[in-house]
Amino acid sequence: MKKKLKLSFLIFLTLFIIDQAVKYGFANLGWHVDGPVMSLQLAYNYGVAFSMFSFLAEYLKYIQLIIVAIGTIYLFKNKDVFQDYYIPITLLYVGGLSNILDRFTYGAVVDYFYWHYGFEFAIFNIADVLINISVGLIILKQILDARKEKKEKKANS
Repeated sequence: MKKKLKLSFLIFLTLFIIDQAVKYGFANLGWHVDGPVMSLQLAYNYGVAFSMFSFLAEYLKYIQLIIVAIGTIYLFKNKDVFQDYYIPITLLYVGGLSNILDRFTYGAVVDYFYWHYGFEFAIFNIADVLINISVGLIILKQILDARKEKKEKKANS
């Protein structure tokens, strides 16, 4: 458990610093690049995914902190969940806490990846990508575990 916790902390710290440094560059240093497929440009998201719940902008940071606290309490009470999912949980915490810090620092989440080739997509950031990767990893592990369990049941029948 300690080895996984240490690795989790190292991954968290590294990715959190990278994400916050990049956001700082866009928010404070005027970074901007226009490309034919994707552009890098500053945008503030006052809501959550696709700007949903932006009417709660002032309260979202507190609501999200409460959700993180509840998740952390759950993990303390269910250490086996952390053992099985420590990488996706770490990525989820990096993305979530980095975006929450943006809300306290900038008043909104700092987004900058803007896909505009063929169709326009929502502007997003590294933290958003990490959150999506973590969800994908959790789903993949669930599928693989279900298949393994099915094979074991079949073999024992």
